[in-house]
Amino acid sequence: MSAAHPLPAVEPEDPCWQRQLREQFPIVTGHPELAYLDSAATSQKPRAVLEAVQTYLTTSNANAGRGTYPWANRTTDLVETARERVKEFLHDPEPGGSAVHFTSGTTEGLRTVARDWLVPYLRDGDEILVPYADHRANLDPWLEARRLLAERGVEVRVRALPYQAVSGDYDHRTLAEAVGPRTRFVAATHVHHVYGGDMNVHRIREAVGPDVPICLDAAQSVGHLPVHLDDPSLDVDFVVFSGHKAMALPGSGAVWARNARGPVFRPGGWQGTPNTVGIVSLRAALDWLDAAGVERIARWTTTLTTRLTDRLARIGPYDVLGCPVSLAADSPLPAAQRRHGIVTFRHRDIPSDDLGFILFSHGFMVRADSLCQAGTEERDGSVRVSLHAYNTAEEIDRLLSVLASLT
Repeated sequence: MSAAHPLPAVEPEDPCWQRQLREQFPIVTGHPELAYLDSAATSQKPRAVLEAVQTYLTTSNANAGRGTYPWANRTTDLVETARERVKEFLHDPEPGGSAVHFTSGTTEGLRTVARDWLVPYLRDGDEILVPYADHRANLDPWLEARRLLAERGVEVRVRALPYQAVSGDYDHRTLAEAVGPRTRFVAATHVHHVYGGDMNVHRIREAVGPDVPICLDAAQSVGHLPVHLDDPSLDVDFVVFSGHKAMALPGSGAVWARNARGPVFRPGGWQGTPNTVGIVSLRAALDWLDAAGVERIARWTTTLTTRLTDRLARIGPYDVLGCPVSLAADSPLPAAQRRHGIVTFRHRDIPSDDLGFILFSHGFMVRADSLCQAGTEERDGSVRVSLHAYNTAEEIDRLLSVLASLT
């Protein structure tokens, strides 16, 4: 999400609308005794996606770009039109010049940008800015790129994006100090996978100027809230996301490249058989999300996270990670500062992994470990609750009741 497309103020959504969405998830309705609260790891799949996959596999399954018979032609067309569907979903302002490359997910997508685009682009003495406290998938590929360049005798300096200690947001006040005349690239995150906050990418663009390419890890934003690339405040060059976090099957994802700064993005090497089933599921997922209303989904999950953080902050020995000012429903911060479907916390006395087991014994499936956050170890574990359209206020209230009993 971007500053020019803020969500409306937090308000209750129509519970009938939400119930209708929830009923479209067979795994959710089939296990009413369980509450799935781990959508930041992977989302559940609506019936429309499952049916699209079954229809494809039972009517026209074939390889893409190989063969001239009808099934192969139809599969090739499905893949190509899915690229255009991704551009449409992201509100691509210039789809004729951009590119979409399908991957197995965000991790592979970021590594593809690093190896096949960034490495040939950089020169000796260049600098890049990367996040050292976001998901490891948005750090390791850039360090690998530095190593590959060093093996060729090209020295590139990797500088850390500055962070605010409490909120986990980038420290935009000191960001300009990290930018130099040899800054050639920035990697950033759209929505943080631990803190759930919008990382205000528009401020990075303001700091680095109009010419530096920015690559955005959008694993926790695409499919969770509106992403408008036609918005000048979201002026980035790459958007990388995972399909499985956006209602599609595992092993699906995409890299969107604007192709406006630096060389044209062309993945290297021979492109083998694409994950046609995953691509079919991704297209169906984007259709479902548009029909459901991504903005309404974002408003719903924001309401639930506000409900959880407001009450959790009052019931005992829990520390909610991230900006404490944004906990209150009446916070003066704009909607862009609110938690987007993610609440992460620690109990001051109960280890996080133990708390995860306790919560599952009460029917709650949460993430309880170091959350793949760069710079952390297992001892830094926390409990993450992450929500999507199928979650309810009743589930949040039941969770709060269990957490309160552990004080």
